[in-house]
Amino acid sequence: MAFDKNKRRRTIKYRIRKKISGTIEVPRLSVFRSNKHIYAQLVNDLDGKTLIAVSSLSKEIADKKGITKREQAKLVGKLLSEKALNSNIKTAVFDRNGYVYHGRIKALAEAVRGGGIVF
Repeated sequence: MAFDKNKRRRTIKYRIRKKISGTIEVPRLSVFRSNKHIYAQLVNDLDGKTLIAVSSLSKEIADKKGITKREQAKLVGKLLSEKALNSNIKTAVFDRNGYVYHGRIKALAEAVRGGGIVF
């Protein structure tokens, strides 16, 4: 039994990654959350390449001061979906990376769905 928070998340992450994989047509939407920022990327696991990457450090989002972390996550999701649609990516597989589907992770996922990406 894992008592360490990071070890528990890593165990859940491996369990999720056994089941899902991204391709060029349906990439994996991987999310990483730190205490200050949130990162999202579309990954083609067959080639091991990142197709699109967006974070709260992106120029469009970092310029906005005084917004909450959840609002940052929504902006990251919206920007990612715009870039994906410009690259003709309409579907993805969501990889929450061991995080609970709650708060910032949920806000990002709903913003991506709202932008037109299906998963």
